[in-house]
Amino acid sequence: MILKAYAKINWSLDITGQREDGYHFMDMLMQPVSLADEITLTPAPSLEITTSGWPRSRADQSNLAFRAALALKNASGTSLGARIHVHKHIPIGAGMGGGSSDAAAVLTGLNTLWKTGLSRDELEKIGLSIGADVPFLIRGGLARTRGIGEDMEDHECRYNYWLIIIQPCPGLSTGQVFSLFHETAPADRPDTDQALHALETGDLNLLCSSIGNVLQPVSERLRPEIAEACALLKAEGAPAARMTGSGSAVFGVFRSPSAAEKAFQRISPRYRSVFLCHTQHDSVRIMEE
Repeated sequence: MILKAYAKINWSLDITGQREDGYHFMDMLMQPVSLADEITLTPAPSLEITTSGWPRSRADQSNLAFRAALALKNASGTSLGARIHVHKHIPIGAGMGGGSSDAAAVLTGLNTLWKTGLSRDELEKIGLSIGADVPFLIRGGLARTRGIGEDMEDHECRYNYWLIIIQPCPGLSTGQVFSLFHETAPADRPDTDQALHALETGDLNLLCSSIGNVLQPVSERLRPEIAEACALLKAEGAPAARMTGSGSAVFGVFRSPSAAEKAFQRISPRYRSVFLCHTQHDSVRIMEE
């Protein structure tokens, strides 16, 4: 079985509180994009994982794809195994859910391959034990996600937006970013209600004025390259540019495929990790069974 595991962006990211155990309550708008890893699942006596592509991910039990397979095996009680191969394209430490998307694809694919018969809700519950973004990346679409990733509202988005995504610097420590966030008053706070309305109605101007990410100012302090990449995207015609997740990737949204393509031709020689892509509905797609 071959699957595509798609990355995501955060149109908005807000923090609304914190639990006693340290987990943060979030309010986010997320949507998959067309940049994807490729996952191959083959029946095998036990669980094993290999990786290829760039950036290279670890081929051991710490890999989220392997952890997802093990969690599904334990939850379903199956005695079956699988050989998992992950071919990477999504940058690591980018805030694009690369490892989480691999986990979501493995849960979705093995549920079919092993005939475990679990519902999407059951898969999402297993996914939440692996990472906060995994439930959304099982579900896909446009979702407003609250809590620690478990409270999702599905929303219709009839429009796809063309994006240039840049990872201008190495990944950041999510823990460090959240720790520094508490030292200053939140900035770049999104208007998530307005951003959601804009996505549902295709109002790009309203979308660009409403999106935001409260972690971006913190991440920019740690990695000034993030602010520089956003400035470059705007200079090349993006009406808005924002960081996704806790970084370090940023995206610029463009008014047309041709505008994005022209800007990509000018920007791509400057960065190793730069991608031309678009938003979409699917977060996992089975390409071949």
